[in-house]
Order: sequence, then structure tokens, then C-alpha cells
Amino acid sequence: MKLPEVFSNADEIAERILAHVGRDVVLGLPLGLGKGNLVANALYARAAADPSISLHIFTALTLQAPSGSTEIERRFLGPLAERLYARYPPLAYGGPARQGTLPPNVTVSEFFLLAGKYLASPSAQQAYISANYTHATRYLLDRGVNVVAQMVAARGEGGKARYSLSCNTDITLDLLPALRRRREAGEKIAMVGEVNAALPYMPGAAELDAQEFDFLLEAEAYPLFAVPKPPVSLADYAVGLHAAGLVPDGGTLQIGIGSIGDALTHALILRQREPEVFRAALEALGPAPKGLERHDEPFREGLYGASEMFVDGFLDLYEAGILKREASDGAVLHAGFFLGQQSFYERLKAMPEAERARLCMREISFVNELYGDEEGAKRRDRQKGRFVNNAMMATLLGAIVSDQLEDGRVVSGVGGQYNFVAQAFALEDARSVMTLRATRLSAGEVRSNILWDYGHATVPRHLKDIAVTEYGIADMRGRSDRDTVAAMLSLADSRFQEDLAQKARSAGKLEEDFRLPRSDNTPERIAAALAPFRRQGHLPPFPLGTDFTEEERTLLPALSFLKDHQGANRALIGAFRRGALVLRPEEDERKALARMGLADPSSFKERALATLILGALRSV
Repeated sequence: MKLPEVFSNADEIAERILAHVGRDVVLGLPLGLGKGNLVANALYARAAADPSISLHIFTALTLQAPSGSTEIERRFLGPLAERLYARYPPLAYGGPARQGTLPPNVTVSEFFLLAGKYLASPSAQQAYISANYTHATRYLLDRGVNVVAQMVAARGEGGKARYSLSCNTDITLDLLPALRRRREAGEKIAMVGEVNAALPYMPGAAELDAQEFDFLLEAEAYPLFAVPKPPVSLADYAVGLHAAGLVPDGGTLQIGIGSIGDALTHALILRQREPEVFRAALEALGPAPKGLERHDEPFREGLYGASEMFVDGFLDLYEAGILKREASDGAVLHAGFFLGQQSFYERLKAMPEAERARLCMREISFVNELYGDEEGAKRRDRQKGRFVNNAMMATLLGAIVSDQLEDGRVVSGVGGQYNFVAQAFALEDARSVMTLRATRLSAGEVRSNILWDYGHATVPRHLKDIAVTEYGIADMRGRSDRDTVAAMLSLADSRFQEDLAQKARSAGKLEEDFRLPRSDNTPERIAAALAPFRRQGHLPPFPLGTDFTEEERTLLPALSFLKDHQGANRALIGAFRRGALVLRPEEDERKALARMGLADPSSFKERALATLILGALRSV
């Protein structure tokens, strides 16, 4: 049995990798959390210093500590980054890839971008690869991957050592068979494990024997990248409540990342623990959709999770006794990668291993597809599937926009969204549920996320199924264009409905005498319906916790207000005037200003910033 070579220094392991595979390196790094940062940085440093080395990095979701583009953002994000990421080693290629300053001999290709962070980066936009998550493995193999650098958790020593791919089984498990064949055929391959004691050890399919690795880096552990939870608005809760009513007991669940996913998770827990409150909240939002059964009973059989991302909400569902329906192998969840708050990682590490084994990390081909098991265990396990994904926009004809703007700029990526939409049609009793807010604020202007048409679609309209906004649910599967348009109109904000209907009439998709049913699709109605539940503590702003401090939680709505109104001078002037009228700030406002370093402003600029922030605090 050949054991891997073990190093304690990243520079030394980089030299050994280059000696082993040569100076033409195609480096595969897992999506998100599981990258071997120290190994990647050492290889990047070698390539940056030596033009004879060719380094092509193929990856996705390069995590970077947040930084601000304005003075206010920098004052907020600077202390946050220092607290959460001071000991986290940033990926050295991240900044140059975003700024277009990579060395000529280094290329970075990503198939999923950190959402919205690369819109102004021509180099990143040009290098982006549009790919389904399940296709990334073959693209990586086509490019001749010869080095994989992955963070791993370790157990045991020497020949008895075992290593867990933990947070990123996704592509690595799919790569391994091909890498073994290439190694046996005489190719020089470097499978590199970067051991980090901070990483939860996930047993089962995630475990590998020591001989699977060529090299191991056993350096000092560093903290895992944490993603603080954003606040959940009442509009988010309205979407989450509607979606939670679509999930049948004994079913299968996927959840997307973000505040709407957190709202859905909390709504399911509310349904389990306080079903009468859940029903009352749904009734306050409006009647059940025609033709769709509303599920409001507590979970007896429970749910099984099949989700490309193990969002931390699944751990909350497990602890609430909801995620408990076992698949054929005894798991209650199959997922391909995880990423979350620091408390999420700590909770996973603290779990008894027998319980952790029920949260099973698998290859992305297993989770996201049915191929190879069309009539087998996966189909039986994924009964009554409800695959809930987030979208940015949707058209009246049912197309979904989730990853890209119509001018071609990529916001994030397709990821596994298409795969789960396809599964929803391949499985007999499954549904695809697309969630989105009906509107967004841009430069102080309210814009509709329900559109007549759009120059890009992530999910084409022939795969339309269920869409959900804060105003309700549209069941589009198998419906005519006319009925699809009418259903989607019911999800739009009242301020945009008539204009959208007129465009549909002009295109002949609605009859000329079509009239919208009377509706009150307004933020005010949602607020009036759900505000009592928030006051009673049933719909808290941070239902799954957050890494933000109390002062930061106070500031977040105000900072969102300022960001949403950038360029809207009237709104900003109004906020400034409100701030100027405050003679004595409240205690929480004083603490918030102190958190921004503005408790005792010493210059005109600082006084202006303090006044603006105080006014924004009074505007939300």
C-alpha cells in the first residue's frame, strides 16, 4: 500500500507537486468552502514568479471576505471582516481574477461566481464557463486536470488514516474514478489533501483511504469561511410561508440559499411546532391557490432532503424532528457541498457521529441527477419531491431568470437549478418551485421582477412549473400560454399588473377584454398581514441565528436603505434631513453609530456620514 507524502509547509508541497506533474498545471479546486487555500496560494505564487509555469485554475464560487466600495460600506465591513476572517487565508488569485491583473501564464475559469461580485469584471466575465453543476466534472477532465487540491478532515494515523472530503464531495467523488484510470495509464496526477482540524469529519461516502492521496499538507488549522445570515423580511416570510404550504408530509425537499430559504425553513418549523399559528399566517396572506393542495399539518412521517447544497436550515429541520424520513441507505439527507455560519460548522462537529452519518455527503451526480438509477432507490426515495430554488426574475410566459442579465453579464451561475427542474418532471409526483420577490429597489426606483419578456432564461418556459412570490402561487405546469400569463399576473405587484397585462394583450396572449381580478398586491398589505406575527415573535428577523452583532443587526436595514437608494438624491436628501432633526439619538442608535466609528465625529465628512446613517435608521 502506497501512502501519501506528508508535508507541513505549503511552499515545499508546491515544489513537490511541480516536480511530480511538470510545469503545465491544471488545478481543480472544489466549489466554495473546500478549496485547499494554502496549496492553491503556494502554486499561484510559484506561477506568478516563474513565467515558464502554466497554471490553469478551474473552480467555482471563490469565497472572498467582503469589502466595501463606499466609505459607509468600508466602515461596516472592515470590522466585520477583521472579526470573521482575520485568520482565514484569502485565495491569492481571487483579487487579480476580479481586477483583471492575473499574470499572463495564469488562467482562472469559474462555472459559478460569487453572486453579483463580478458584474464589473471583464476578465472574470470572459473566463466564466456556463455549465450545469453535473457537467463540470467532464469539462475539468477535458481540460486535462492533473492536480486537485482539497481541504479535508483527518482521522487516525499512518496506514490506518482516513480522510473525509467533508464539505465538498460534489465534484471530487465524480473525478476520482477517471483520475485513478489516468494514473494507472501512466499519467502524473497529484491528488492533494489539505488537512484542517476545523473541518467537520463527515463519515460515509465522503471518506477516503490514505492511498487515494498523493500528497498531504498538515499545516496549522485555520478558521472556516463563514457566511453571516442576512435578515429575513416580511416579504421573504410571505414567500416562505406560501412555499411551506406546498410541502407534503413524507416528501422530499431541496432548499436554496439566502433569506427566502431561511424563511421557508422557519415556516416549516412553525408548521411543525405551532400549526395553528402557521395556518393563521397563511390565511392572513390570502386563500389557498385553486388546484393545489395546501399542506398545513405537522410532520409525522417527516421529510428526506436531496439538495446540492446542505444549507444550515437542514440542520434546523433535523433538530426540529422534521428531517427524519430515511432513504434506502438510512440517510435523511443527501447533499453535495455545504457552506454556512460558524455556528453551523460547530454544531456539525458537536453531533454524535451516528447522527452526522445520517447527513450524507455524496457526489453531485448522485444528488442532482437520476441517471443510472432511473428505476432504482433514488426514484423510490425521492417521492413527493418539492425542489425549491431561488430566482431573480420570471416572465409572464413562465421562463425563469436566475444567473445572468440580458446583456450577457453573469451574476452567479446555473449551478444545479436546471438539474432539479428536470428531476421534478422526471419524477412522477415531484414539483419544481421557483421563489422570488415580486419587486426590487434599484437607485431608489421600484422595479418588477415579473416581466413580460427578458433577453435571457436560465430555465426555459417549456419547463415552467410553480412560481411563488409574496403575493401567492402560480401553478403553470401544462397550462396554456393564456392561463400561464393570467397566473403569473397574480404574482406581480399591483403597480405593474396593468402594464404587464397590456403587453400580453398586444401580443395576443390575452383576450382584448381581459380584465385583471381585483387585487391588493402591495407591500402594505403584506406588512399588515404579517406584522402581528412578527410582533408576537413568530417571524423573527434572524430565525436561524446570525454572526452579526446586535449593533450590526440594527445597522443592516439602514445600510440596505442607503444602498437601494444610491443615485436617488431625493430619498437620500430626505434621510439626511431626518437625521439632522435628531437632537438626541436613542441608545441603540448611539451604539450603531459607535460601531461605525461615528459616535464622536471629528470632521465635517464624519458628521455628514453620521447624520445620513442616523436618518437612514429613522427611515426604515
